Amino acid sequence: MPAPPPDHPRRLVRSLLASPIAPLQLFTDEDGAVRVLDFDADSPRTARLMRRWYGGVAVEHGDAPAGVREAMDAYFAGDMAALGRVPWTVVGTDFQKTVWRALLDIPAGTTTTYGALAARIGRPAAVRAVGLANGANPVGLVIPCHRVIGADGSLTGYGGGLERKRWLLAHEGGCGGCVDR
Repeated sequence: MPAPPPDHPRRLVRSLLASPIAPLQLFTDEDGAVRVLDFDADSPRTARLMRRWYGGVAVEHGDAPAGVREAMDAYFAGDMAALGRVPWTVVGTDFQKTVWRALLDIPAGTTTTYGALAARIGRPAAVRAVGLANGANPVGLVIPCHRVIGADGSLTGYGGGLERKRWLLAHEGGCGGCVDR
């Protein structure tokens, strides 16, 4: 078997974790870093992410690393800083990675807009591209794409569904001014 590309692991471990809003499906690499995290045990979105970024990588079923489980449990118990303790590695374009890194600067309990995020990365005209990169985030929740809302305060797009986005923002104590569309 040929060697995988340098940013691809040789194998991934698929695990399911319980959460208050839905099962979390995650894939971790040999080092225990989360490569893909999504809601639901059999999400079509997860299948697309896996095909796109990790097609051909062997997947085994197993337990998530203890540190990941503990951090996720702590987050859902109210420790918003716990997401920062989850190790992760992503594969994506340079632009996507820039957007995903910028998402990490949005504190729990706050939101930003796609336009503000585009301006933050120095690409104010790239609002749509920022939205697409946000939607392609393979490590949702840990890279907090749910904290991005529409310019009018609307809860726009979320791979996990708007009900989950609303729940996460409420859990974090944010989005008092968000509106449903």
